[in-house]
Amino acid sequence: QVQLVESGGGLMQPGGSLRLSCAASGSIIAINAMGWYRQAPGKERELVARITSSTDYADSVKGRFTISRDTAKNTVYLQMNILKPDDTAVYYCNAYVMAWQGSRMRTSEYWGQGTQVTVSS
Repeated sequence: QVQLVESGGGLMQPGGSLRLSCAASGSIIAINAMGWYRQAPGKERELVARITSSTDYADSVKGRFTISRDTAKNTVYLQMNILKPDDTAVYYCNAYVMAWQGSRMRTSEYWGQGTQVTVSS
């Protein structure tokens, strides 16, 4: 089994910065992609940023957020700068992981439990 554990959320004033971290653990063989999604109250979950061999960002965060990855630590980060009230949401870590399931290798999608980010003065 694979677990994704997020950290780094909290309350920040507009214009401030936060850094989210997500560490994957378990019977991991390889991680194909990692990313961050967010869900605000009353809205659908949306992609914020994703990293494979390249990076992709939602238009709303381009130039303000940076996704990075430490492959050796199976960890993905989201540096969030110039935060806005519209960034308020629960942020979820997502990963496509090849892992051992018994004696078989299988690639599955995993989600973290979510971390709250609130941007307010």
